[in-house]
Amino acid sequence: MKYLSCVAAMLVGGLGAAAPSEPQGRHVVHPGESIQRAVNRARPGDTVLILPGRYRESVLITKPRLRLVGAGRRTVIGPSGKRAGNACGRSGNGICVLGGRGRRLRDVTLQGLTVQGFKKSGIWASGTDRLTVHGVTSRNNGVWGIGQERSTRAVIRDNTVTGNRDSGIYLSNIAKGEGGATDNRGAVVVGNRLFRNRIGITLQRIRNLTVAHNDIGGNCGGIFVVGDESRPRAGALTVRDNSIIRNNRRCAANGRLPFIQGVGVLLTGTERALVRHNLIRENRGTSPFSGGVVLFPSFVKSLNERNVISDNIVLRNKPLDLADRDRAGRNNRFLRNVCRTSQPAGLCPRPHRVHRVHPSSTGE
Repeated sequence: MKYLSCVAAMLVGGLGAAAPSEPQGRHVVHPGESIQRAVNRARPGDTVLILPGRYRESVLITKPRLRLVGAGRRTVIGPSGKRAGNACGRSGNGICVLGGRGRRLRDVTLQGLTVQGFKKSGIWASGTDRLTVHGVTSRNNGVWGIGQERSTRAVIRDNTVTGNRDSGIYLSNIAKGEGGATDNRGAVVVGNRLFRNRIGITLQRIRNLTVAHNDIGGNCGGIFVVGDESRPRAGALTVRDNSIIRNNRRCAANGRLPFIQGVGVLLTGTERALVRHNLIRENRGTSPFSGGVVLFPSFVKSLNERNVISDNIVLRNKPLDLADRDRAGRNNRFLRNVCRTSQPAGLCPRPHRVHRVHPSSTGE
């Protein structure tokens, strides 16, 4: 991949070089050194290059246009086991990208890193604009693999997110609190691999983004799109061209939700979402949410309205491929999906009848 070539070139250039001789704008961190110290020295627009090794610390970024670049799975960041020295570590997160009050932190890039074993999130962002998280592995964290709130125009792509106790990727308007949905201004979540999390991707009270070409399997649930009674409403987003297969782990109920098992795509309290061209297969369970694509009544009585589920392949899901369980929902449409079972009946097109021709009538 392109970014790996770039990292390799930087690694070769940085090996053996003393810090004063580093090119201007580049800060190289060797094993045993502090990533945070390099971030503190860096100026907006600089690159902090982290060489292969294990680093035990949390990293707080509050400077714009900073690039934190590692060597993929060979650059591993985990908790120190000691009293955390910055706000990111004290909150239980691995890497934090935080804007200040009244201003968004712009154009930060996290690339080629492995972040694992933190009490809360591997990566947490709040108040950012144009954050890029690319080629990162975030695994076995206590809540979210990659989480974001109050942010716009993020690019979260080509990451591997596994074994996190809540959502692999979590995007929200406000993680702790309520309020109208945030306009994400065209954010994209694309090309990620999400396995063995509680939920692959959660989109909570947000609008205007695209989730595409992700590989989501082995979780308790695939993609959850969640809104409430706040204004503006959650929705006006696109979920397309994803592979959502066998998300059949069973995750116990918590204070917010009943147990989760066998969920492909769940919409609740959402308007004008487009779910299109996805492969949704073999998601099977006995949870109230179980099924291929499920419209579920909101716990706060917010309706599903004007959502379109079209041109998906939705097969061998149980109890149903398509389920509209929100009886009060309005103007939701199911169009041209390949499926076999639905509630109510009739959401799946009738298969074309194949007329068998008797051999004697062919002249053979």
